[in-house]
Amino acid sequence: MEVFVEISNSKMKMIQISLCILVVLTIFGFPMMESRIESKKGIEYQAINCRKHNAVLTDFGAVGDGKTSNTKAFREAISKLTPLAADGGVQLIVPPGKWLTGSFNLTSHFTLFIQQGATILASQDEFEYPMMPPLPSYGDARFASLIYGSNLTDVVITGNKGTINGQGKSWWVKYRGGGFKSISRPLLIEIIFSENIQISDINLIDSPMWNVHPVYCKNVIVRNIKIDAPIDSPNTDGINPDSCTNTIIEDCSVTSGDDCIAVKSGIDQFGIATAIPTQQLSIRRLTCVSPDSAGIAIGSEMSGGIKDVRIEDVTLINTQSAIRVKTAIGRGGYVKDIFARRFTMKTMKYVFWITGSYKLHPIGFDPKALPEIRNINYRDMTAENVTMSARLEGIKNDPFTGICMSNVSIALSPTTKKLQWNCTDVAGVTSRVKPEPCSLLPDKGTKMDCAFPVDKIPIESVVLNKCYA
Repeated sequence: MEVFVEISNSKMKMIQISLCILVVLTIFGFPMMESRIESKKGIEYQAINCRKHNAVLTDFGAVGDGKTSNTKAFREAISKLTPLAADGGVQLIVPPGKWLTGSFNLTSHFTLFIQQGATILASQDEFEYPMMPPLPSYGDARFASLIYGSNLTDVVITGNKGTINGQGKSWWVKYRGGGFKSISRPLLIEIIFSENIQISDINLIDSPMWNVHPVYCKNVIVRNIKIDAPIDSPNTDGINPDSCTNTIIEDCSVTSGDDCIAVKSGIDQFGIATAIPTQQLSIRRLTCVSPDSAGIAIGSEMSGGIKDVRIEDVTLINTQSAIRVKTAIGRGGYVKDIFARRFTMKTMKYVFWITGSYKLHPIGFDPKALPEIRNINYRDMTAENVTMSARLEGIKNDPFTGICMSNVSIALSPTTKKLQWNCTDVAGVTSRVKPEPCSLLPDKGTKMDCAFPVDKIPIESVVLNKCYA
C-alpha cells in the first residue's frame, strides 16, 4: 500500500509539472506536440509513388513576390535533385507565394508539389521559352511549355489546390494581331515519350495555349484538376491526350475558349508516318463550359489513329457540342470503338456533331489518305435548350459507319433550327431517340442499348499511395 501511495504521489507530481508546462507553452504561443507531429508528416496526398528526399523551392534562392524571376531557381533545384532520384525519388515543394518563372524541365522519379496559396506564374517574356524541335507527328515549330519533360518515368505534378497561372493575355493579344501563325505558343504542361505520369489536385488558369498535353506517353492519370480560361481565349484546350496509351482523366472541371478535352494522334502525313495511336482512354466525371467548342473533341489531329475511348458521367453547360469527331480528306488514320454514356447537357448548339471536312492542313496533304470512322456509340443522354440535335457529315465515297444512339432525349430551345438532323454519308441505328433521327439512322423498333465496355482499362485498377509533402 505504501509503495502504491509513493508511486501515485510521484505520478501526481509529474502530471502537475506537465500541466504547468502545457499552460506556459500555451500562454507564450508555442505549438503543442500534436501540431509538431502533424507538421512533421506534412500535407497528406495520394500519388503513384512517394519520395524519400524532399526540398523546398526557397532552398534554391527563390523569391515568391510575383516579380523576381525564379527560372534559375527552378532549373537549379531540379538539376541538383536529379542525382537523388534513383535513391527513392525526390520531391520539390512550392510553398505559398507567387513564383514567377520561365520554362523548366522535370526529371524522373520526381514530384512537384504546389501548396495551397502557391502560384507558379508563367513569365510573359518570350525569351524564357526555348524553341523546341517539331513533334514527329506534327512538324510545326513551337515554344517550350512552361513545365516540360521528355523520356521520363514516374513523374507527379500535384498539390493541395495550388495554382499554375499562364498569364496568357499578352500571348492571346499578339496571336489575334497576327503573331505566332507559324509557331505554337507555350503550353502549361507538356510531357512527351514518358510513362507513369500523374497530374492532379491543382488549378490551371489562363494558359497561352493548350493546358495539359501528354504526348507519346503510357500510363497517365489526370485527376481532380480545375482549368479556367476566358471563353473567348484562343486555342486554350483543357486536356489533350495525344498518341497516348492507358490514360484516365477523371473528376476534372474545365472552362475554356476551345475544346475542354481534345483527343489527338498527329496530323496528316506526319501522324500517318509516326503511327502512334491514342488508345485505352477513360474520361469520366467531367464538367465543361465551352460555348464555341466541344466538351470532348476527337481529332481533328487523328492521323495516328484513335480507338477504345470510354466517356461517361459528363456534365456540359453552355457548350457548342457534346462529342465532336473532326477529320478530313488527307488525315488518313482512324477513329473507332468510341463509347459514351450518361451525359447531362444544358444549352447546346449541337448534341451530336461529326465533321468530315475539317479544313486544317499545315503543310499540304495526300488526297488519297481517307480516314476510317466507325463504331461510335452514344447512350443514356439528356439535353435541354438545344438549337440543333445533330450535324453528321461523312465523306463522299468514304461513309462513316456503325453510329449507334440509344435512350437519348433532346429538348429544343425557342430558337431551334427547323432541320434538326442534317445527315450525309453516314450509317447507323437508333433506339428511343427524340427528336426523331434522320433516315440514315433508322429506329430499330425494339429496345436496344448501344455498346459500352464492361471491362476496365489497366490504369483504372491502379491504387495510389498515401504520401506527405
